[in-house]
Amino acid sequence: MKKATLRLATLASLSCLWAQTPAAVPSGRPKLLLAIAVDQFRYDYLVKFRGEYNAGLAQLLNQGAVFTNANYEHAPTITAVGHATMLTGASPVLSGIVANEWYEKEIGKVTTSVQDEASELVGDNGVGSTPKRLLVSTVADEIKMSRRGESKTIGLSLKDRSAILMPGRMADAAYWFASENGSWVTSTWYMKELPKWVADHNARRPADKYLGKPWTPQWGGPALRSMTTKPDTMFYSNVEKSPFGHEILVEMAQLAIDNEKLGQHAATDVLAVSFSSNDIVGHTYGPDSPEARDMSIKTDRALGQLFAYIDKKIGMRNVLVVLTADHGIPPIPEVNTERKMPGGRVKDKDVIAAVEATLTAKFGPGKWYVGKSPEQFYLDPALVEQYGPAQVRAAAAETLRNIPHVYRVYTKEQLLNGQTGQDKAGRRVANGYNTGRGADLVVVLEPYYLFGTSGTTHSSPFGYDTHVPIILMGPGVKPGRYHQAAAVNDIAPTLATILEVEVPAGSMGRVLAEALTR
Repeated sequence: MKKATLRLATLASLSCLWAQTPAAVPSGRPKLLLAIAVDQFRYDYLVKFRGEYNAGLAQLLNQGAVFTNANYEHAPTITAVGHATMLTGASPVLSGIVANEWYEKEIGKVTTSVQDEASELVGDNGVGSTPKRLLVSTVADEIKMSRRGESKTIGLSLKDRSAILMPGRMADAAYWFASENGSWVTSTWYMKELPKWVADHNARRPADKYLGKPWTPQWGGPALRSMTTKPDTMFYSNVEKSPFGHEILVEMAQLAIDNEKLGQHAATDVLAVSFSSNDIVGHTYGPDSPEARDMSIKTDRALGQLFAYIDKKIGMRNVLVVLTADHGIPPIPEVNTERKMPGGRVKDKDVIAAVEATLTAKFGPGKWYVGKSPEQFYLDPALVEQYGPAQVRAAAAETLRNIPHVYRVYTKEQLLNGQTGQDKAGRRVANGYNTGRGADLVVVLEPYYLFGTSGTTHSSPFGYDTHVPIILMGPGVKPGRYHQAAAVNDIAPTLATILEVEVPAGSMGRVLAEALTR
């Protein structure tokens, strides 16, 4: 009895000691996990512009574990899906995030991946954005559920879905940039009002210092573009489409580190930062443009600035860093044609009209197409049920397969029955399909062919969209270049192993053990 009492007293005294020293991270685990996404950053940008990197990307390439053959193993390869995969390890088949937007049968309309009618914006007016539709845990969630002490998770991006989906459901806050008013906002999922530091930052109008400022490329010469001079939605949107978007994001990250005391809690804190401007620029100008080159160089500089700040405040030796991208991008079709390469455009409206005409002629009139993207066809559930799901989808699929430059068409029946084939394209489409939220038909165009009439876009299962960087740096990581096949799904179980927490529930990847020191 005396021994039991003594043991309880000892445990109680240790508990008090632990409670008095919250800043100590046990077992040498990192104080901060810095998860970085660079939107639309193809792997080959690391190689093509390597000679012009001298800051953050250079540090990662010199000191990190660089995976040269990392890919997404799902399609569609788009922003929400990629960000949902990074720290969950789950493809859409498990994560439930099947696109940026999709038709949701339960509510009978198109919704975004993060739109939540039950929440409100904080810092602006309107419907809020939340991680409600994410069906699995993230590494950050698992850190919190490990009960090793207080841990803070903050997500930051210019885009709401990028700020929200990477950190996960239990994040303390996610902030994104509202181009309508040039402020940082969040939603009532996280809080009822903005913290004073965010409100004060908004009051300083952080983006307004770029009014009328030219976007000058790193190598000098004429400006690539100049910002407009009126602080309105057009101006704030232009800031997002320039390297100035990186600058306001890094500034916000620095403020978050200071005011949320990241790196000073009992368990590992998480800062998830997604750089969106590369994507917005890439869609317009393409991966072969001087704009894409300069955005890549400016990403290097922005990361260098962030790393230097973190080193001063926390010490980079105490920080575990992972960098990846949410997808790649193909060349602009007209550029490819000039190079005597394949490629071209398929008009969305023509494809939709062909399906509507077929189904109307075969089954009867109605607004058959209710979906959001031509790659994923959502048909009116009532009409589909009325005339027979399998028959309706088969008829639509036959029409789609006869459209020039359509490579594959999969019906819901094929996807649910595993009839996608065993090649990469089929496996990736299968991993990208969620039973509850999946479309009636999924379309894959031939390589280098795009839906749309201008610029370029992404969503395919092909290498230019799936091949992205994975770089790990910090405690527990063995620097070097690793040429083994890897998947973005591998990031989550690898981080969980280093941090000694449970692997996220939907993780489909492997531990990148070859890059770990123990």
